Amino acid sequence: MRLLCVSDTTRSLAFSPSIKSVYHDTDLILSAGDMPLESYDYMATMLSRDVYYVYGNHNLKHFDIDMKKGFYKNSDPLDPSVKFYGFLLDGKVIRDKATGLLIAGLGGSMRYNEGDSQYSEREMERRIRRMIPRLLFNKHKYGRYLDILVTHAPPYGMGDGQDLCHMGFKCFLDFMEKYEPSYLVHGHVHLDDCNMPRVTEFGKTKVINVYGSYLIDDDKLGG
Repeated sequence: MRLLCVSDTTRSLAFSPSIKSVYHDTDLILSAGDMPLESYDYMATMLSRDVYYVYGNHNLKHFDIDMKKGFYKNSDPLDPSVKFYGFLLDGKVIRDKATGLLIAGLGGSMRYNEGDSQYSEREMERRIRRMIPRLLFNKHKYGRYLDILVTHAPPYGMGDGQDLCHMGFKCFLDFMEKYEPSYLVHGHVHLDDCNMPRVTEFGKTKVINVYGSYLIDDDKLGG
């Protein structure tokens, strides 16, 4: 299973003319947010793969959405000429039919002002509670709660920042402990130094900062 994960910037091979040669055998595309909206359409078109995304703290939350062939067709309210395609994962738990992967999304950051896609710790906990019925269903039907949790912010104390904006959520730690996803992929914390570590572990979960782009290559992933 090869998953192309992106977040926060288009300065990576995922948005270069080399995308087909580098990522031609990608099974799925995941975005941890704060990407230009049209970038999802570019990746989906170039690789002929589905894109699942969550909102970052700099993405507007409200779009005009209509369904077309299973995809969300969205327009940027500030520029209706910008169209993009992708599956909005934020606040949802889904099973991707092509890969069989169980994926959930929790976008946004810690609340630091009155902007969109920002949550207090308690608000994020409430979002997680709404996922519990589907997670229990997954465990009953597929033998596992979840394969991948896509977030924008990191878990608390795992590569997060000291300022409130970039502080991680403690409830993500509780989530990983209880539901044991194989991966938690996030963005939000920019890795301007390419030598900074991307991958840490918490219990059975690999936590990966996918700033820019990151390729997960895991033959054991999924059922």
